[in-house]
Amino acid sequence: MALSQSFEITVVGGGLGGLTAALSLRHQGLRVTVLEQAAELGEVGAGIQTAPNASRILMGLGLRRRLEAIRTEPQDQVRRRWQDGSIIGLTPLGQHVKETFNAPYWHYHRADLHQIILDACSDPEGPGPAVRIRTGSRVTAIDRSDPQRPVAVTEDGTRYAGDVLIGADGVRSQVRDLIGAEDTLVFSGDMAFRTLIPGDLLRADPATRFLFDRFQSTIWYGPGRHLVHYLIRGGESLNVVGCVPCTDEVAEQWSTTAPAQQLVDAYEGWDDRVPAMLSKAKADVTCFALYYRRPDPVWVDGRVALLGDACHAMLPYQAQGASQAMEDAAVLAEELAGVTVTGVEDALQRYVRRRAKHAGMVQQASLRNKTFYRHPDGPEQQARDAALATSFDGESDVSYDWLWSGSPLDSAGQEQFAYRHHR
Repeated sequence: MALSQSFEITVVGGGLGGLTAALSLRHQGLRVTVLEQAAELGEVGAGIQTAPNASRILMGLGLRRRLEAIRTEPQDQVRRRWQDGSIIGLTPLGQHVKETFNAPYWHYHRADLHQIILDACSDPEGPGPAVRIRTGSRVTAIDRSDPQRPVAVTEDGTRYAGDVLIGADGVRSQVRDLIGAEDTLVFSGDMAFRTLIPGDLLRADPATRFLFDRFQSTIWYGPGRHLVHYLIRGGESLNVVGCVPCTDEVAEQWSTTAPAQQLVDAYEGWDDRVPAMLSKAKADVTCFALYYRRPDPVWVDGRVALLGDACHAMLPYQAQGASQAMEDAAVLAEELAGVTVTGVEDALQRYVRRRAKHAGMVQQASLRNKTFYRHPDGPEQQARDAALATSFDGESDVSYDWLWSGSPLDSAGQEQFAYRHHR
């Protein structure tokens, strides 16, 4: 057995990025402990899109059949004009994406996707040693008195030593702070409303029944704000994300709730179908300030490495935040599997070289979309709409061909992630 398989790795953070890293490492025969500060593991009640670059990674982890049971497959990505709902541009998804990228574009409820990855981490019948999950474990210190064995220390004083420590603990990463990494967090000036609207209410209204004619991922472009929605759980709910200028209250609190009417009011004057949809939200909506990190290639200090939002938090304007974290996870596991314990630090440096520039380009594209989606009516808006009317390759400075192909894994990795042949 290879010496690399004796590694012990501590992952701080039990979100989608942290668990995908843990599962990817488990598949390489490495021993992993996940420390999650929440008392129970879970995800918020919201949707998530996984483009082919993320789907390819999840398929390679043996999750295809379980993902098929919970996914909703959009047939197109549609961009609509705020004032009249006319279609500005359309990108085919569905079968076209599977044939082109060898992996699907699917929608999920975040909690469903998280549960499947969690179950695979803990499954005693899975490949490699089962991942140890420790909830209620908030990391408050890192002891690196032995630089070869970084120790995560939790609030209650419990110590978790390993050969590698991975900070996958989100945009406000404690691990990042504890290793003294530069503060690269930037407030975007935006906030997001997020809610799930019951599908049966939308089906019952002639004004919103069109949502079920053909499942799509929809972005409404408008002056100073935009709106995203798509169906999840086979049409049980419509996931809605409304991105608007941030209020002082939300900026101060980071995250809060608001009456659903506040979401409706934020799109006053838009096409009648927009208030018809949004007015069916029956509970308070979640509001959160949107932050991102400026691109920064410093993700590693010795045997401590960062992953996902901890190192490259991005605005949700490419729907790539979780997908990029999953790419991190796959590349990290591939690099660590290829070395003995003495080569860990070099492997972590290669991980950063393979991922930092790529993730930084996605960060920048996501940021530029903030302007691109929201041109006021006029010459720039007209030029944008004319370009999108004849393009099927997305809207940003990075092409879907580049983005959805994902980070290059080695040839063996690419083969095992194939969609058509992985059954």
